[in-house]
Amino acid sequence: MKFGRIWLTAVLLMCLTCWAQQKRKIIIDQDAGGPAGTDQQSMLLLIQSPQTEVLGITVVTGDQWLNAEVAHTLRMLEVIGRTDIPVFRGAEYPLVRRKEETELWEQMYGSVTWLGAWTPKFYHPPDQLGEMPEGKPTTKAADEDAAHFLVRMVRKYPNEITIYAGGPMTNLALAISIDSEFARLAKELVFMGASLNPRTDNPEFINGPRHEFNIWFDPEASHIVLRAPWKKIICTTVDISVKTRLTTELINRVKAGDSPAARYVGKYAQLYGEYNYLWDELASAAWLDPSVITKKETRFMDVDLDRGAGYGNILTWVESDKPKIQVQPVEIQVDLDTEKFYNMFVDLLKAPTPKLH
Repeated sequence: MKFGRIWLTAVLLMCLTCWAQQKRKIIIDQDAGGPAGTDQQSMLLLIQSPQTEVLGITVVTGDQWLNAEVAHTLRMLEVIGRTDIPVFRGAEYPLVRRKEETELWEQMYGSVTWLGAWTPKFYHPPDQLGEMPEGKPTTKAADEDAAHFLVRMVRKYPNEITIYAGGPMTNLALAISIDSEFARLAKELVFMGASLNPRTDNPEFINGPRHEFNIWFDPEASHIVLRAPWKKIICTTVDISVKTRLTTELINRVKAGDSPAARYVGKYAQLYGEYNYLWDELASAAWLDPSVITKKETRFMDVDLDRGAGYGNILTWVESDKPKIQVQPVEIQVDLDTEKFYNMFVDLLKAPTPKLH
């Protein structure tokens, strides 16, 4: 009997080891505005999935300033009991673009609806946190910076790590600049960004269908990242994102759950006006379960770096008309099973918090 128990224990340990090894490794690179909202909710979907191993969260200024985003992320992890996931401070500013130059650009070419951390209505100095309704965190970010962490991880786990980018690509561009093999060593890049020709009455895209914040905020970084030799690039564009909506009904379905994640989203999720798209959440869900996407196509993609009216706009080509200089193929999501996505969104947030070990 004793031998039998030992044998059974060994088998169980082997099964647990195999299960842990089968988890999909991912690093979340995010402009982690909060509380709740598309940035935090997309991270929650990835964290809540039992099939993922989140190696770390690298934060970059985008929707909010870096300091505020780091604080919101640390606090979210405290609330859901996942402080085992390290958080890394990334770039506080884009590589080239600056707030003052952007204001001059707007005087010549017209105002931009969303400027992220620079939006006048929500602006505060970068060293301040702004409102923290969920409370300030007691935990701290890691000492290592985001770019070096990214490089170290792909060197440690070559060809195993998905890089998920939900914000401007400054951290990734810095990682590529530090190590030219960074993109090649990653398994794939999954990002929310770019806008082609979305069917929407949203004023943000009527006059600028090729303008999208994540790409536009740091165009030079986006250019570097999109030209890098990734094995695979998957893109959730504005075009498919605007087919989704965060509604009161959806929030109430999440509120019905009793998990820490459900309570967090139920308490802090808000609807802002008419256009409440599930931007980053769709990118996360589609990576977790690709069957959410019902139609996709391939484009070659780059960014307009001329300092004129189109500065920061996305450029795309099909195979037959792409430039002679090297551009990378990007798998673009075109359509989705909306009901399946909504159910997945609710079910993951209501699920018990998975533990890494």
